Amino acid sequence: MCTAVSFTQKGEHYFGRTLDLDRSFGEQVVVTPRNYPFRFRMSGELCRHHAMIGMALVLEDYPLYYEAANEAGLAMAGLNFPGNAHYFSMAEGRDNVASFEFIPWILGQCDSVGQAQGLLARINLTDLPFQDNLPPAPLHWMIADGEQAVVVECVKEGLNIYPDPAGVLTNNPPFPFQIYHLKQYLNLSREKPENRFAPQLDLTPYCLGMGAVGLPGDLSSPSRFVRAAFARCNAVPGETEEERVTQFFHVLGTVAQTKGLARAEEDGFERTVYTSCCNTRRGIYYYTTYENSQITRMGLDQADLEGRVLLTWPLAREQQLCLAPDPVPIG
Repeated sequence: MCTAVSFTQKGEHYFGRTLDLDRSFGEQVVVTPRNYPFRFRMSGELCRHHAMIGMALVLEDYPLYYEAANEAGLAMAGLNFPGNAHYFSMAEGRDNVASFEFIPWILGQCDSVGQAQGLLARINLTDLPFQDNLPPAPLHWMIADGEQAVVVECVKEGLNIYPDPAGVLTNNPPFPFQIYHLKQYLNLSREKPENRFAPQLDLTPYCLGMGAVGLPGDLSSPSRFVRAAFARCNAVPGETEEERVTQFFHVLGTVAQTKGLARAEEDGFERTVYTSCCNTRRGIYYYTTYENSQITRMGLDQADLEGRVLLTWPLAREQQLCLAPDPVPIG
C-alpha cells in the first residue's frame, strides 16, 4: 500500500509518495529526455515531449513510472487500488491508452492539471498488458501542480475525476469515502484542547499534543489518509529548500511502514520500500529507502534533456552513517 502527498510551501511545489510493499522490483530513478520516443500501443508515437524524472521500473527500454514530475511542474503518481480499478477494451473515437502508459501520456503533453483534465475527457484506459506475464496493475492516480490536485479513478462505471483539496491519496476505499471520512476527525487540532467535556470539572491537558487525541495510528488506508492529511495541512512550511524537503519527508514519515507490522504474504511483510519528494518547479528529485535514511538528491539539471535515451540512477540502499567529529573538551 502507499501514500502520496502534494504540498506547496513558500511558492515551491513538492510532490512525492511512499511505496509500501513486501519487496523491491528493481526500481530506479529515471530521467526521460525530451526526444525519447514513446511508442504508445494504440495511440501512435510521441517523439517530442516534456522531459520527466521519477521512480520507474525499466523493462525493454521502457520506463514504467511509479511516479514522476515533468519539467513544466506537473506531477503524477499511481497507487494500488485493488478490487476497484477497472480498465476497458479499445474504444473507437477515444484516445486508447494502456494503464502503464498513463503517466507518460499525461506528463509528456501537459503543463498543468487543467491541461491534463482536457486529455482525460478523451481518454480510454485500456486493459492491455505490458507483457503477457505482466498484467495491468490495479491503480488510481493523483495528478498535481502547484495550484491544485485531482484524483483519477477508472472503475466499472467509467473514469471518475475528483478534486483533491487535502492533497493526499492512499488506497482503498475509493476517494469519495476518504474525503468524507475526514469529517469524523474535524475536532482534531494542533492546539491545546479546551475543556468542552464538563466545564465544571477541572480538566486540563497534562502534555502537549492532546488536541490530536483520536488521530488514527493504524496502517490501514483510511487511517493513513487521515494522518497524512492532518500532517500535510498543519505542517509549518520551511524557509529554505533543505528545510522544506526535510519537512516533506517528515510529513510522509507519519505514514511510513515498519517491516513486521503488516503481513503481506505468508512469509513477507510490507515496508516502506522508498519515500520520494520532488520539487516540481526545479525538477529536483529526492528519495530515501527503507535501508538508507539519508536523503539522496538528483535532478533534471544533471541530464541532457535533448537526448533520446533513458538516464538512470540505481537506488542507494546501504545505510549511510555520518561519523561525528572528534569531541571538543570543555575546561
